[in-house]
Amino acid sequence: MASKVLLGLLATGLALAANTCDVVQDTTSIQMNKRFSIDYTNEQQEYWSAACTNQLKPSCILFPKSPSEVQAVVSILRDNNETFAVKSGGHNPNNYFASVDGGPLISTKHLNEVIFDKASETVRVGPGNRWEDVAKKLDGTGYSAVGGRIGNVGVGGYLLGGGLSFMSTEYGWAANSVVAYELVLANATMITVTAESHPDIHKALQGSGNAFGIVTAYTLKVYQQPAEVWGGHYTFSATTENNKKLLAAVRDFTEYYPDEKAGIILTAETTVGGLLDIWILFVYYNGPEPPAGIFSNFTDVGPLLKSVKKQSYADLLTGNNWAVLRGSVYTIGTEMTPLPSKEHGAEIMESYLDSWRNVSSGVLPVTGLIASVAFQPMPKRLAAKSQSKGGDMLDLDDGIDRIIFEYDYSYWIPSDQPKVDQAMQDTYNGLAGRVKEFQAQDKLPKDAYLPIFMNDGYFRQDYFGRLKPENAALARRVRDELDPQGLWATRTGGFKM
Repeated sequence: MASKVLLGLLATGLALAANTCDVVQDTTSIQMNKRFSIDYTNEQQEYWSAACTNQLKPSCILFPKSPSEVQAVVSILRDNNETFAVKSGGHNPNNYFASVDGGPLISTKHLNEVIFDKASETVRVGPGNRWEDVAKKLDGTGYSAVGGRIGNVGVGGYLLGGGLSFMSTEYGWAANSVVAYELVLANATMITVTAESHPDIHKALQGSGNAFGIVTAYTLKVYQQPAEVWGGHYTFSATTENNKKLLAAVRDFTEYYPDEKAGIILTAETTVGGLLDIWILFVYYNGPEPPAGIFSNFTDVGPLLKSVKKQSYADLLTGNNWAVLRGSVYTIGTEMTPLPSKEHGAEIMESYLDSWRNVSSGVLPVTGLIASVAFQPMPKRLAAKSQSKGGDMLDLDDGIDRIIFEYDYSYWIPSDQPKVDQAMQDTYNGLAGRVKEFQAQDKLPKDAYLPIFMNDGYFRQDYFGRLKPENAALARRVRDELDPQGLWATRTGGFKM
């Protein structure tokens, strides 16, 4: 009997020793930190959503410093059944997409190279960077990379989700400028993916998230840029009259897009009791000063505040970090609409705003809640630019203009999650419902292709189900080729096929 107990204890000890954290610690030199250590605590704070920090606790955090160390971690993961996550900047607020509870978290923090090559007009960028890091390294070179509009956004998840940039109307989605991916596969081997060497994989990586492996480096096409650009933000009061004017302005800006060097995000923000009820317009121009009149439809409304100026691109991105709200549980969702015509624009755009306000009003009493909606123009020329560069998984056609909506709810108390979860679903489903109503009334094109923009997607949304069937099939084919055992499909988060 004693021998059986001893064997049982030995077997249990071996099983426990087989977990990824212990194996990494015992057999490799990879940095590994467990709970309550300084590096563990600091890395856990680098999430935009407090739920990823306070509710989800990895068994350890691994900090590989090279692609070979990433390969070693994947090799260890293959020999157990632990759930895990891979983290770049921690921008994605969906639980388990870049966070994990009880399994190892792989931080790409030390995969942070930024190597500029003027001869090829490219930059090699590690996923551990944030876009402000990339911009600072390129500052003074006369070049910039198509990247995030807020400096604190991480490189990795942003590029794998497509990446909407202030420069997108000039150069397409950020993913359209990825020349090569250095990719660690589920079998722990590594391949370099280009459009020439692996065309299907290259396209699939442009908007399929973390479905195929861990990217340890991106080679990006860079573009000439003046030493200083122009940008910042304007703040407007959310009066009935201002609402009408700003909605008309963003509709017109999207259709008549005055200059491909210009970029905007128009957001509405509100809290309980009207303590905050404003519009914020983020603006950008790829030059030291925009030509007269480009943003006048907005500025003529009469901003309360403005912070626009000539500055380096790196300073612009870093300056936009004020918009990152720390310490709250943060959720994000999205939908898309065809751009309404001038004839029906006021009715439709105001209906969209009303839909958001009606749902938001029901959850504003939630402690600490801030509701916001962003109107993000998707002009035909952006889709055309993307197609000219070989396309991507989203594969927008240039037959119509569109607007992408980003919906955000942030709040303080995790127990309010069920209320906010329902509100988020009601918000994007409410918008989708109104789109269908206007299509049925022949006020919007009925055959419009309206996929989900992954970077803004809520975990409940069917990203792959909204793609064109041939692109969803391509993603499944690449997944089955690269990960036949389903390591990424079954043991980590992200949108699933």
